[in-house]
Amino acid sequence: MEQRLWEYIDGLSTEDEKASIQALLHSDASWKAKYDELQELNRFLASSELEEPSLRFGRNVMDEIMKHHIAPATKTYINKKVIYGLGGFFITMIAGLLIYIFSQLNFSGGEGSAFPVDISQLNWSGILNNTYMNVFLFINILSGLMLLDRYLTNKKEELKQKKI
Repeated sequence: MEQRLWEYIDGLSTEDEKASIQALLHSDASWKAKYDELQELNRFLASSELEEPSLRFGRNVMDEIMKHHIAPATKTYINKKVIYGLGGFFITMIAGLLIYIFSQLNFSGGEGSAFPVDISQLNWSGILNNTYMNVFLFINILSGLMLLDRYLTNKKEELKQKKI
């Protein structure tokens, strides 16, 4: 109803639609009330002037933005020491895992074997499901995450103090 009335008010309706809407306006009170409401709104919009921003509006906005702390470029706030520390931590974990696996290998290969380790006799489930290894990995991962949390909390507090 509202869309048809707006088209009627704006003069976009066809002659058949105009005739049917005029008939509805004379016979239906709800159509007449809505038409009066939309006419009043249309008159208000036509009579009021839209405010235009000042010529210095863009400059004013930019001045306000400059007052606030703007995030620096990615290169400046990603600390390479953190990245190297995390990389070192994971390399250490992988190296520890490999050392443990190689310490469990039986290096007495069969006669005439080009490879001195008999991999077919290796019990992988005994190596990778060992309780001590799982506890070791869990403790190392937990301590690494705690260290990372402490470091990031300190950095966050430093940033807060710089803003004050």
